[in-house]
Amino acid sequence: MDNVNGFQSYFQFKQVNWPSMWQATFETVWLTIVSVLLVAVLGFALGLVLYQTNASGGRVNRLLNGIVALFVNVFRSIPFIILIVLLIPLTKGLMGTMIGPKAAIPALIISAAPFYARLVELAFREVDGGVLEATRSMGASKAQIVWQVLLPESMPALVSGLTVTAISLVGYTAMAGVIGAGGLGNLAYQDGFQANQNAITLVATVIILIIVFICQKTGDLVVQHIDHR
Repeated sequence: MDNVNGFQSYFQFKQVNWPSMWQATFETVWLTIVSVLLVAVLGFALGLVLYQTNASGGRVNRLLNGIVALFVNVFRSIPFIILIVLLIPLTKGLMGTMIGPKAAIPALIISAAPFYARLVELAFREVDGGVLEATRSMGASKAQIVWQVLLPESMPALVSGLTVTAISLVGYTAMAGVIGAGGLGNLAYQDGFQANQNAITLVATVIILIIVFICQKTGDLVVQHIDHR
């Protein structure tokens, strides 16, 4: 009984402002969806360039591969919380503000797209070389090989990689909230931690976990549907 009373005194759920909690949840979900869509496009493009230029010879291809690989390796290695600070001038120039949900979008994209690009490149490398050679021998163009062979064959791995990236982005949105980007991270830090209202932090954490579980389950279901191996 004492433990129950202690729990209730530590987590006073009457402190939770539910309209604010749902607004923060919407901001986190919105940020995640927008970021995932943009990261999927940019990451796919970067991964395709890495795969194509690495497989082909020539000075121009090697130079392009080196430039893209450098971009990917550098921005994939910078901790997200530091990257947000470094990108403040770019963010202000692009978004017109340094606070609020949309202010986190440039940092989210630049941090996650290189990570997904490497997963895309790895997915393409796992495609059976025999299938690619057979397609080339039938006179298929590079574009046909990419869209009719490479993409369909690697789709399960691409979706799995995007699922992992989406889960990482949920965590990044929480970190972005600490410096005023809104969402559940901002609510948990400012209204929860700084105001010593532990129930707000707990509820925000549980909602973030639910979002992560939904992302993972959705990705697993999509992979099961498209993977016919």
